[in-house]
Amino acid sequence: MTLSPDDLAQISALTLAHYQGCAEDFREGTRDHDVSQNIAALLRALDKAAPLQILDFGCGPGRDLRTFSALGHTAVGLDGCPRFVDMAREDSGCEVWQQDFLALDLPPARFDGIFANAVLFHIPSQELPRVLRQLHATLQAGGVLFSSNPRGENQEGWHGERYGTYYDLSNWRALLLAAGFVELEHYYRPAGLPREQQPWLASVWRKG
Repeated sequence: MTLSPDDLAQISALTLAHYQGCAEDFREGTRDHDVSQNIAALLRALDKAAPLQILDFGCGPGRDLRTFSALGHTAVGLDGCPRFVDMAREDSGCEVWQQDFLALDLPPARFDGIFANAVLFHIPSQELPRVLRQLHATLQAGGVLFSSNPRGENQEGWHGERYGTYYDLSNWRALLLAAGFVELEHYYRPAGLPREQQPWLASVWRKG
């Protein structure tokens, strides 16, 4: 099924309205989530001294912006939800851009790394190749993209008030390779549990 421009506009509007309406609850509910494994995976792949230029793509209320800044990096946030943008600016002190994921305006070759934690699955599958190329273009030569998404069997559609696509590894890998990335590693989260209790697929990619 091909999504029309009106379909895409509705997907963005309703998904963002969901987050706008639950922003405070979302911040409180995710404040203590431990994503140190994911941050370490990105920084390990970059293997450069601070300060690095990091784009926190889908930064939400700004939790991880604060972490990157505390580690000495220059972190820039991006989110489409106005309330999250306000929260992230206030809480982190970082530069935060308000941009719809389906209408990005990113500078070329700006960032060493992109941290896309629990966000790219919201982009409709027909639009994701274009968005991945835009992320590829905003990375410097040798830059690294980290992503973590809830995994599935490539189902796509509405889940309550949010739109999502839930990829398996082979389809996710094909999309990233087609966008010009080279795979560095992947793993499932939370660590140390049986696979059926690991709903998150994390992966690290270098700009080819």
